[in-house]
Amino acid sequence: MSDLLIYGIGFTAQILFSARLLAQWILSERNKKVITPTLFWKLSLLASFLLFVYGYLRDDFAIMLGQSLTYFIYIRNLQLQGEWKRAPVWSRWFLIIFPIVIVVWSYNNGEYDMEQFFSKENIPLWLLILGIVSQVIFTLRFVYQWLYSERTKTSQLPVGFWRMSVLGASLILTYAIFRKDPVLFIGHIAGLIIYIRNIFIWKKQFRAET
Repeated sequence: MSDLLIYGIGFTAQILFSARLLAQWILSERNKKVITPTLFWKLSLLASFLLFVYGYLRDDFAIMLGQSLTYFIYIRNLQLQGEWKRAPVWSRWFLIIFPIVIVVWSYNNGEYDMEQFFSKENIPLWLLILGIVSQVIFTLRFVYQWLYSERTKTSQLPVGFWRMSVLGASLILTYAIFRKDPVLFIGHIAGLIIYIRNIFIWKKQFRAET
């Protein structure tokens, strides 16, 4: 597959990720409080699907790891908002099974080898570790968000989510610079601004409520 098509998939995913943040930010500014629209999770799921494919095509373990961990949290939030069951049954099964099939099929065909992942000539070990740590921190924000939402039985984006977003995005930007990955860099530099802005919106909201 050509590099142009691979990068096209990656940039499309990042555009969708940016669109979800833009929609969430505009609604939050309009309502003067942090809003969690259904569109945020729908765009997240579609973007995650594409970025998983991008990571697979680039043979980038850090990207695939990050998307694998958050993918099903997006689905769970759609379930909490009552939107998941509205999607056609075939599409729900496809979205659930696809990442699992790709990983299992590739592993069984000898394409995935943990030793190969951690000994790439074009990615030094320290850089790969930075990428993995960055993705884990960035992913944990959704684990935190998921646990928070399960506790309240509502899909919410608490302030802790945005603080972890700032830290994770900053580390991923560092990884993207050394990795020379324009897809990751452009996607996260735009998101970092919105993450910070949501923290300020939350602070104003908190002061108004107290």
